[in-house]
Amino acid sequence: MINRREMMAQGAKVMTLLAGAGLLPGVAQAAWNAPAFEAKSVAETMKALGVAMPVESKDVVLKATDIAENGAVVPLEMSCNVPGVKRLMVLVEKNPSALAAMFELSDAVETAVNTRVKMGQTSKVYAVAQKADGSLIYAQKEIKVTLGGCGG
Repeated sequence: MINRREMMAQGAKVMTLLAGAGLLPGVAQAAWNAPAFEAKSVAETMKALGVAMPVESKDVVLKATDIAENGAVVPLEMSCNVPGVKRLMVLVEKNPSALAAMFELSDAVETAVNTRVKMGQTSKVYAVAQKADGSLIYAQKEIKVTLGGCGG
């Protein structure tokens, strides 16, 4: 009969062999555009992403409350009626970093996202959709914040 100590030693040998052969999963890390998330304004964010400024469109729908009682948790719903959207983004104009969220999409999913963002103060919020040809369209809404969520 094998005891606990021998079992642990054999398990460690097996794990070492699997890791050496590259058969164990590595650490999963999301790829993200650091300069875009560190940009202070909408224009800086677009420049960091290497895209032109978006054009307002009725094809993008942004649903959010008019008044957010707590800026630490502001729920948003956004969707786009244009086929072939590759990316949805949320930008908050007066936040310390304008880009609040970015979602990469494939043709296999519905172009709709529900999320929550932090808002430091009353500001315009933009839902931006990047189409397959690289052009950007957006919808905007001003949300009044009564209690700031970004350290305010």
